[in-house]
Amino acid sequence: MNANVFKIGIPVVLLVIWLFFTFTVGERQKAILLKFGEIVESDYKPGLHWKIPVWNNVKKFDDRILTIDARPSSFYTGEQKDLIVDSYVKWRIADVVQYYKSTTGSERKAGELLYQVINNGLRDEFGKRTIQEVVAGDREDIMDIMKTQAAKRAETLGIEVIDVRIKKIELPPQVSESVYNRMRTGRERVARDIRSKGAEAAERIRADADRQSSVIVAEAYRDSEIVRGEGDAVATDTYAKAFSKDREFYKFYRSLTAYKNNFSSSEDVILLQPDSEYFKYFKNSQGK
Repeated sequence: MNANVFKIGIPVVLLVIWLFFTFTVGERQKAILLKFGEIVESDYKPGLHWKIPVWNNVKKFDDRILTIDARPSSFYTGEQKDLIVDSYVKWRIADVVQYYKSTTGSERKAGELLYQVINNGLRDEFGKRTIQEVVAGDREDIMDIMKTQAAKRAETLGIEVIDVRIKKIELPPQVSESVYNRMRTGRERVARDIRSKGAEAAERIRADADRQSSVIVAEAYRDSEIVRGEGDAVATDTYAKAFSKDREFYKFYRSLTAYKNNFSSSEDVILLQPDSEYFKYFKNSQGK
């Protein structure tokens, strides 16, 4: 029975030692060992480590890059224009001992201390610039300045500042509407100017097209009249030559052409006097 108790007791003792005399540090963690609230060890590698129950207390902290995303703050530019600025900070613990002494290990307190520096710096930098400079030109410079200032302050907190970024710069709601209205009015004025210039250009193009059309039609009519006149001259010359060769045949041919044109339909009717020369070739072949 004593042997069985001994066999059962060994695992229990090992479990007690595991639970109360050891602690583990993960690869993404930093840890410090406290003795009655005083830091006695901090340089821990990932793995299993020893401690003394009651005497020692272990604090663990995230060793990854963390992000503090504060609520948007209001700043005034050099023109005394109010802007709402939304920013964030990326940071990590560099010196775990100093970090614990400065912030008691609270990420929230570390963020508040960092943002005191950042907000003061943003207030100073925005106060030196106009809205145009802040929004369009100097944003990168401002972020570089903020990173440098925050890094100096972060050294006293045991923190390394990785980056400081301005996410968004906006006008207050009561100002935004008036600005948008001015922008809309300006865009509408530009649109009207463009439409007016377009209508003017269209009228010029249309007038030029009408002028060219009139010139082309007139030239075409002139050319057609010249061609028609030349054709009539050729036809007249041809008729004259034909008439001079055989006048009776020419008269006979013209009469047949007239009959054909006048009696192209069975319903055509023509009224003539009995002695009219229109049907003279019906009386005899000589037209007498």
